[in-house]
Amino acid sequence: MGGEVLRGRTAVLSVVLAALALTMFAGASFGMVGAPTVRKAAQVTYKMAVITDVGGLNDHGFNQAANAGRLQVEKKLGFQTRVYDTRTSAERLPNLQAAAQAGYQLVFGTGFFMGDPLDKVAPKFPDVKFAGIDVNYNTDLPSKPANVRGIQFKEQEAGYLVGYMAGLVLKQQPGPDIASAIGANTVPAIVRYFGGYRAGVKKADPKATVILSYANDPTFSDQAKCKEVALNQISQKTQIIFAVAGGCGLGALDQAKAQGLWGIGVDSDQLYLGPEMLTSALKDVAKAVYLTSQEFKKSPANFKTGFNKVFNVKNGGIGYGKVSAKLKNRAAIIKKVNAIKKLIAAGKIVPPAK
Repeated sequence: MGGEVLRGRTAVLSVVLAALALTMFAGASFGMVGAPTVRKAAQVTYKMAVITDVGGLNDHGFNQAANAGRLQVEKKLGFQTRVYDTRTSAERLPNLQAAAQAGYQLVFGTGFFMGDPLDKVAPKFPDVKFAGIDVNYNTDLPSKPANVRGIQFKEQEAGYLVGYMAGLVLKQQPGPDIASAIGANTVPAIVRYFGGYRAGVKKADPKATVILSYANDPTFSDQAKCKEVALNQISQKTQIIFAVAGGCGLGALDQAKAQGLWGIGVDSDQLYLGPEMLTSALKDVAKAVYLTSQEFKKSPANFKTGFNKVFNVKNGGIGYGKVSAKLKNRAAIIKKVNAIKKLIAAGKIVPPAK
């Protein structure tokens, strides 16, 4: 009798425990009794756009470098990005405005001529951050919009380095000691390149003559204009041509190659054009785009604007590119140029800006 009671109680207890286990399982499965709630943090999407200047995405220089920086930002920082290819001067302002309206939080305008469009567009979009590459916040933006950062480069330092190399080459090779440079227009960045280049050539070869000419090409892509200027310089016995003219400059470099003369590229490393390229004056626009975007991602709310960020030899934004394998005494010349580079970084040589 007692055994039957015990067996009965045990059976009841088993049923209760089974029911309780089922209830707990259901709660865990359906978020009812005692079910922990795990919430995923909302993923933040960062959006950045690059507005090129005229000259095309494939200018082998300024615009292409800015776009390369955009692609790095997309790949390494996870931004959603877009490039707006500006074909004519009339497209600068509407492209900036379109990017801001499309929800891009950080918008780069590339080129000195973006100053006026930025000055007009930025105040209309106070929540968007703008960065003007080659735009001087202090002089190119009359209304001083608080949401714009100027990005400047000390191009004169790069010009000095390649000019110094050109001077060393003139001294060691036969022929007249004459070097030259061709600019697309008299924009501040090109004037700075010219100032440094002339000083660098004269530092290495005080007897040298330096010819500086402008193609007056507002498109930065008219190769025929730069070729014509190059032919004029060649008639004056230049031995080295520094092309500071975007896509236009490719015409000058082609002409230098055809005449068996040295060419010097600009902004990006252009040694790929052939062994006749002595070197290139580097202006790391891609790095500027990447670092600026990286800074924005760290703290969009605290991203500083209303000033100029300056890139130079000291912080790695300016330099010179690969050197032709055809160059005689190549290692010795590179060593001398690197010594000058260290002096510039230390502030012991200050290349002139014009």
